[in-house]
This record gives sequence, structure tokens and C-alpha cells, in this order.
Amino acid sequence: MKQKPTWHSTKSCIRNGSVPLQKSPGMTKAELILQHISAAVQKNELQKITLGNKRDQAAEIKNIYIKPVMIKGAPMLSFIYRYPTKDITKNFSAEEAVKNIKEILESDFFNADVFTSAHTFYFSSDKQGKEKLISKAGVATVTPVAHSHDREKKRIICLNAPYLKALGITTSEGNLKKEMQHKFRQINRYMEIIEGIIKEEQLTGGFYVMDMGSGKGYLTFALYDHLQGKNIDVHLTGIELRPELVELCNSIAENCGYKNLHFKKGSIQDTPAGGTDMLIALHACDTATDDAIAKGIKAGAKFIICAPCCHKQIRKQMAPGNVLKNITKHGILLERQAEMVTDTIRALMLEAHGYKTKVFEFIEEEDTPKNVLIVGTKAKASSESLKENLEKIRGLKELFGIKEHYLETIL
Repeated sequence: MKQKPTWHSTKSCIRNGSVPLQKSPGMTKAELILQHISAAVQKNELQKITLGNKRDQAAEIKNIYIKPVMIKGAPMLSFIYRYPTKDITKNFSAEEAVKNIKEILESDFFNADVFTSAHTFYFSSDKQGKEKLISKAGVATVTPVAHSHDREKKRIICLNAPYLKALGITTSEGNLKKEMQHKFRQINRYMEIIEGIIKEEQLTGGFYVMDMGSGKGYLTFALYDHLQGKNIDVHLTGIELRPELVELCNSIAENCGYKNLHFKKGSIQDTPAGGTDMLIALHACDTATDDAIAKGIKAGAKFIICAPCCHKQIRKQMAPGNVLKNITKHGILLERQAEMVTDTIRALMLEAHGYKTKVFEFIEEEDTPKNVLIVGTKAKASSESLKENLEKIRGLKELFGIKEHYLETIL
């Protein structure tokens, strides 16, 4: 018959190693649970941690789930922040993780459940500062946690692509540089989106792409290399104001043998886009995004892909005379509302001109807060669609006290 697990208080020393640490004089139970966590990590015994029981019941976060992982051969703790509609994952070293857990238990949650290969610890506190810590010793281990994140991932971008080395993303040996991991993830996410956009399309003949505001060309090179690898006859032009970046990117393109990839000096507003099949403008500032959308629409581009940046033009105008003024009187809320209204009108303008439109998150907020992507795919335009969507835009403008959206004036 299986022996029933015994519950122990951590006030006393338990024999046979059932509790690895003792509570020293003056040590709080919160400090002791952190020591248990540190010891379990050092001995490679930690299996999982759950932080719960919110201090503020109105807070959006539900709980935090923590597990050990191996990243690039280094042991880390992965924090999964659970929200009603999304999870956010962040990885920390053991030292950083313990420090974060301490801060979280002081400000966000009352409870911590810690599972190791030999013990289960339950820590709880309350609003009066009363703490409780009990352990369950001799329990069977929970289902083993996968300790490795280094499994082969299905990435669209190959690390041996020549442009990655030329742009400083990989080393001369073809290894990903630690400081460029975020950029590499961003490039892969970008290519996943592009792949999803074009997978249903038959891209025959020459496929002409224009990247407005290409910068150093990280995403431009990735797109060209990917489309070329799919045997698509791609012709890609990057438009960039800074001459030193134009020169650098043209040099890299030539050295990589990308004969149909070229970079030109110019602005979005002044560059003609006729004959473009796919027009891209990522993080074009303020109304430059609208210039890019308008050029794509006028060119009849099959695809228009934009990641808007700042939204000053609408923010300066917003002055609702209704209950919404209670939101817009706060600067940060005004800014966020202006972003939503600006990009909503952009999507409606695309739909008015015959584009099926999607608006979604581009990359994680920890990489950049400007992470909204607007994607328009050419469909059949109609006078009814134009009238209907222009009426929706008129209603939004009236609601928020907006006189005009810049995109309206240039279309």
C-alpha cells in the first residue's frame, strides 16, 4: 500500500533530506522559499513554479508559470505571464529569476507553489503580511519538464544565408550572435507573415517588390533571398534616404550575387511606385505610412504591407465633444486612442479601394511597442464598398472630433 505523504513545517529540520534548508533566526518565510528555489535550481531539481492569488483582483494578469529551460547551452528559467487573451514568455538567469520572484511576491501575488524532484513547497501570505510555508516531502515527482529549448526549430531563415554574415547577424562561422537574437527572431517572424500572405497566390512571371524606407536592409535581404529560394522571379528595390545605407546595402547585394536586388536613395513621398506587385513600408514615420499606402493603391499593388510608427497627425486633431473626452484628456490614453483610430481609418481606406485587410501583431512588445502590421491584399473594388467604408470613416471622424485623415487628402 502506497504510503501517504507527510506534511511538514519548515520550522524544524526534517531528516533524510525531506527539507533541504532550515529557517535561520530572523529569516522570513518569503526569504526561505526563495532559498529553496535557489537550491533547487543549483541542484537541477526544480520542475516548475506557479505564482498565483492576485493581490489586486482587478489586475489583468492571471498567474505566472515558471519552468527551467536550456537556451544555447545555458540554464535559464522561463516565465510565462498568463493573461485572459494571451501569454507572454520571458527568460531569465537563475539569479535574475529569483530576484523577479521576490519582487512579484511583494507586489503582484500572495502565493507560490514550488515543485522539485523531491519536495513540494507551498508559500502563502496575506494583506496583513502573515506568511505561511509548508512542504510536502517524499512525493512522487511530477511529469518531467522539457529542460531544453535548443531543439531544432523550423525556421524560414537559414543561418548560413550570406547576407546574415554581411549584416553582422551571424559570426564568420555562421553562428547567431547573442546580441542579434531579437533581430533574427524578428526577421523570421516577418518571413512567416510574408509566407502566409503569398502561399495561396500564383506568383508567375516577374514579381516586383518595393520596400519603402528599407534602412539597413535586414528584412529586405531576407525577403529577396526567401523569394528567390522559392524560384520566384523577384525584382526588389529598397528605397532609403540615407546615402551611406544605400551604398552599404548595394555592396552587400552585389557580394551576395543578388542581381535583381537594388537600393536607391529617395523618400517615400517622391518615389514612383508604378508596376509594383508588393509595396512594403515598415515603421515609416507618421504620414509617411499614408504616402506608402496611397502609392500602393494607385499602383494597383497586389499586396500592401505596412507597420505604422508614430501617429501625430490624428493625435493633434482629436477633440471629441462627447463622453470620449474623458479618455483623451489623459496624454498616454490620447496617444493610444490616436494610434487605434489612425490605423482603423487606414484599414478602412484600403477596404474602400478594394483590398481585403488584416491588422495584427507583428512582433513581441518587448522588441518594439510599434508592433501593429496592416496587410492589404487586392480584391475586387466596388462603388458600394467605397461608399460604405467612406461612411464608416466619416462616423469615426465625427465621433473623435477629427477634421481629416491625411490618407484621404492624397487619395
